[in-house]
Amino acid sequence: MARIVFYEKPGCSGNAKQKAWLEAGGHVLEVRSLLEWPWTREVLLEWLRALPVAEWFNRSAPAVRDGLICPEAVQSGEAIDLLLATPLLIRRPLIALEDGTRLVGFNEALLRRHLLQVANVAAPSEGCASKTQKPCPDPRGA
Repeated sequence: MARIVFYEKPGCSGNAKQKAWLEAGGHVLEVRSLLEWPWTREVLLEWLRALPVAEWFNRSAPAVRDGLICPEAVQSGEAIDLLLATPLLIRRPLIALEDGTRLVGFNEALLRRHLLQVANVAAPSEGCASKTQKPCPDPRGA
């Protein structure tokens, strides 16, 4: 099974469902607070640089949702400054796999492909269901 570093917003129900899905697949999670982690520009860009700047932002963050920040109108330098100043703006979760792969947001299909490569095992196929627990909602609905 894979060891996964999972940066979350503590208390987020969507992140809880995503973690349950991964743990149901037998993966070992090291969970870290996205909001309290001591981010630097260089480290955060390890996750973000391959994505368009607008995809760096959490669309549910109050400043984005309320129109105070328009991710499509922000340049990369200003964007990284905003994210470092207010980590709640960072799209989550941030996921680090043991092969060095960095993923932004929860994309089940992409994560499943990476897990197959890293751990050579399948991720859960039915949400986070197991013989001892009821299925949880699909993490994409979170």
